[in-house]
Amino acid sequence: MNGRTALVVGARGVIGGNLIAHLDSLGGWNIVGLSRRGGEDRGSVRHIAVDLLDREETAERLGGLAGVTHVFYAAYQDRATWAELVAPNLAMLTNVVDAIEPVAPNLEHISLMQGYKVYGAHLGPFATPAKESDPPHMPPEFNVDQQQFLERRQASASWTWSAMRPSVVAGVGLGNPMNLAMVIALYASMSKELGIPLRFPGKPGAYGSLIEMTDADLLARATVWAATTEAGRNEAYNITNGDLFRWSSMWPAIAAFFDLEVAPPLEMNLSDVMADKEGLWNAMVERHGLLPTPYADVSSWAFGDFVFAWDYDVIADTSKSRRAGFHEYVETEGMFTRIFQDLRDRRLIP
Repeated sequence: MNGRTALVVGARGVIGGNLIAHLDSLGGWNIVGLSRRGGEDRGSVRHIAVDLLDREETAERLGGLAGVTHVFYAAYQDRATWAELVAPNLAMLTNVVDAIEPVAPNLEHISLMQGYKVYGAHLGPFATPAKESDPPHMPPEFNVDQQQFLERRQASASWTWSAMRPSVVAGVGLGNPMNLAMVIALYASMSKELGIPLRFPGKPGAYGSLIEMTDADLLARATVWAATTEAGRNEAYNITNGDLFRWSSMWPAIAAFFDLEVAPPLEMNLSDVMADKEGLWNAMVERHGLLPTPYADVSSWAFGDFVFAWDYDVIADTSKSRRAGFHEYVETEGMFTRIFQDLRDRRLIP
């Protein structure tokens, strides 16, 4: 194969899927996607099914990828506690690098997908707007361990690394544990089906706190930029849409898209109140002629509970990426509208 070859790890997720689509649209890239389930090969894109926690299987499946020039790492394994996240997520990255580095002599760059957990956003109120130079917090934190692993490994290597730090990523994708757009779309669709207004389900303080999003397409463009420019070598970058909002102002706009009235917020645990809605979902699929999708794959209520519990500002400083040359932005209300319409066009929601 000629040209650059991208190895996209976590190819079936929202981030990995959009990254593959962007690379494919650019041309000049051979693309290999890694995931547990694999995928359908087409054009310049081929997929490999692999269990990245299995070190021997990873080495075997990646052993023939001599042409890889760029690794885009966006894989994630969920666990019950923050401490339990470290071992599997560090092991998967380690297994990929151990497998690909010896067989890919032209490896140029490894891109690592991170997030605001680096700043302690998941623990409670943190210094905002967060900067890439902020001091670390008390571990455990697998994002930090992964970056430290790459830093140590790169010290004696010819390739470079970059770390991308998006806010909550929004895009179209099923079966992903961190997809807020699908959470909102399904919650709103079910509210409409039941004939009830759209209520913000999070903590009261979260309704008025500042938050920001990262469009999956924008993130893909930023990730490739950092992996292919001098400014991205061995650097971390916050990547967001570029605007801030409060749910108190965004919620009415979301309700308007679904032709719903807005009622006052009512704190509820989505994991609990949506647990009995599989029958409702199946009826909606039949009534509206939706794409048959298992209820377990269509949304992650636990992630919605996680984000809607942020009763403090969750924002980061993106001036570093702008100074380095990445100037793109996305208007967040328009992003939500585009994603919701895409979900409708694909017959994933009514």
